[in-house]
Amino acid sequence: MVEKRFAFGKNWESFLAHYLTRERISESCKYLVDFTGISDFRGKSFLDIGCGSGLFSYAAYLLGASPIYSFDIDKDSVKCCDMMKRKVGNPANWTIVQGSILDEDYVESLGQFDIVYSWGVLHHTGKMWKAMENSAKLVKEGGLFYLAIYNKADGLAIYPNMGIGPSRFWEIEKRFYCRLPLFFQNIIEYILMIIMILIYLVTLKNPVKKIREHKQLRGMSWRIDIKDWLGGYPYEYATVAEVFKFMKFRGFSLENLKCNNGLLNNEYLFKKIAQTLS
Repeated sequence: MVEKRFAFGKNWESFLAHYLTRERISESCKYLVDFTGISDFRGKSFLDIGCGSGLFSYAAYLLGASPIYSFDIDKDSVKCCDMMKRKVGNPANWTIVQGSILDEDYVESLGQFDIVYSWGVLHHTGKMWKAMENSAKLVKEGGLFYLAIYNKADGLAIYPNMGIGPSRFWEIEKRFYCRLPLFFQNIIEYILMIIMILIYLVTLKNPVKKIREHKQLRGMSWRIDIKDWLGGYPYEYATVAEVFKFMKFRGFSLENLKCNNGLLNNEYLFKKIAQTLS
């Protein structure tokens, strides 16, 4: 039986149609600058692997990166990124294509970039470690690899750091969710939203404020992220130690790290160590 993948691109279409604002765009730019430590992207080539909504390719463009190359295996995500490109007049230095990070010939054709960005993408390919291997090849010597991978959690967690179920539980849930008709998917989403709002109330947190503040997380939307969380399949995960070891043996040093103890993404900024002649 062929496993059904989550329609990431359709979810991103919803995000652009209902939630994209100047404030969210500003938050995405700020997040990119803060984590990379680069305030001026001018003269730096930028590769967006699994561009999704296109928001962070757009942010890189606003920050001055050039050239920009964005790709995604999902045709609807490619359309989303094209929409963002049209907002700035279809610049010639921004290329958007449909492609797979698992396609060896395609990856070989891309060359290398100063900044390679792949946030919350490679664990959805079905072959996470192979995807990381291929992505690492695309970073120039001295270049940066901004990577986000779901944390491997063995304890209790619901969305993504509240309530019931370790990583393995959510792997099963996501596979099940993706097989359901849209009507039942919507029911599950509203049940989770109600549970989260009740948890906010019980813990004396203002639900309206929590939902509004969600945009501070990279400019994202609470509603869209819930659907993405429930349906994001294929789904893999790794500990910080596993990712660090994997990248270290491929010639990368860790420059920045944001980690958690739940199911959220761990964020890594790796630098490709320049090879010296002996």
